[in-house]
Amino acid sequence: IEAGISIVSGLHQFLDEIPGLNALASHHEVQLIDVRKPKPRASLHFWSGDIGKVTCPKIAVMGVDCGIGKRTTARFLTQAARAAGLKAEMIYTGQTGWLQGGRYGFVLDSTLNDFVSGELEHAIVSCFEAERPDLIFIEGQAALRNPSGPCGAEFLVSGQADGVILQYAPARKYFKGWEHVGAKMVSPQSEIALIRAYGVETLALTLNTQGLTAAEARSFQAQYEAELGIPVVLPVEDGVAPLIGEIRKRFF
Repeated sequence: IEAGISIVSGLHQFLDEIPGLNALASHHEVQLIDVRKPKPRASLHFWSGDIGKVTCPKIAVMGVDCGIGKRTTARFLTQAARAAGLKAEMIYTGQTGWLQGGRYGFVLDSTLNDFVSGELEHAIVSCFEAERPDLIFIEGQAALRNPSGPCGAEFLVSGQADGVILQYAPARKYFKGWEHVGAKMVSPQSEIALIRAYGVETLALTLNTQGLTAAEARSFQAQYEAELGIPVVLPVEDGVAPLIGEIRKRFF
């Protein structure tokens, strides 16, 4: 601030609520921008059913845990789809997506619960009406069964996802940050079954290989392809281009 630099923060703690910072920012004529600050209630949307107007495929990129690479994989997929000649857009649902320049989306974890479904729908419909894309990827948040933030049903039910690409981290034994309470990670098989119970099919599994050797990663890739019968890719190591072919087969 004293150097004349504005600050954009994605933290849960708001900069403009820290004593003295507002006055200091005002004195040096810089901005304090809290990305996670909730929108004014008057600007929030309830779910309306307008999602039915979206006629292009909507693919939710979900994860079996938090901090597992959902946003990165969603960005890779959007870029790969564009490179393959499809007009693809991504809906961001977290503060980092906004920070990275996302045009359509909202910050889910700072949205009043009653409006989460409506804000998701509004972001998707706004994107579709403005861009008329061939394909929309929706960045997932948290995980269906992460005890500190169970989330994901909104993408399947309110966002009416037409398919899911699921990210998994084979090296994780517990949900991230909850090893001390023994909150064990679930298997990709059981997560795919749960997603199917919502009426949506998982199109592919993507692997976060953190904590694995290259050989271990390839072993898990082969194992899950054999067990699940769907494509399994390593997004960071190999890219996601093969998944665009699978999406084309399914929806185009």
